Amino acid sequence: MRTLIYTAFVSVDGVVQAPGPEADYPNGGWTFQGIDFLEEVYELKAREQEEASALMLGRVSYQAFAPVWPKMTTEFPKYNAMPKYVVSTTLQDEDLVDNWGDTTILRTFADVAALKETDGGPISIHGSASLARGLADAGLLDRYHLLVFPWVLGEGKRMWSETAKDRQKLALVESETYTNGVQKLCYDVVR
Repeated sequence: MRTLIYTAFVSVDGVVQAPGPEADYPNGGWTFQGIDFLEEVYELKAREQEEASALMLGRVSYQAFAPVWPKMTTEFPKYNAMPKYVVSTTLQDEDLVDNWGDTTILRTFADVAALKETDGGPISIHGSASLARGLADAGLLDRYHLLVFPWVLGEGKRMWSETAKDRQKLALVESETYTNGVQKLCYDVVR
């Protein structure tokens, strides 16, 4: 069974929207502004790229990343080469870029659950806040890799849904606090 890992830059108040600059979001770029850059903070991101066997995205993140990431050959060589899965009810095969490797469109969470049952390594989910909330609510996420930045942003897309559901226990498997105030928190979902 494959492990589904959601990885995110998140503010203390749970916002995951626009960690990089985004014209339509007033707080866009919050991971790069007002916080000292420390290379060790991003060690988790480098390790994820080495450990992942596939990349999963929602439609919005796919359409944002697909024109950019294939050109970032030094930053994302392994992600660019690995298979990609896009969870979308509206994206069509003709909407996929042809220079970003094998990409499969999954239509439902049942398709995601079936993919998890196949052989292979971890599947990493980047961006894709709506997808991650839905997968969490459906009980399909297995792990969270979070870099928590010392910001309270107020408005913005949140990491967690407000759906009524049973409590979900998480087990802390790795953590570190950096001198710039960022915290690395890695949790396994307890089933």
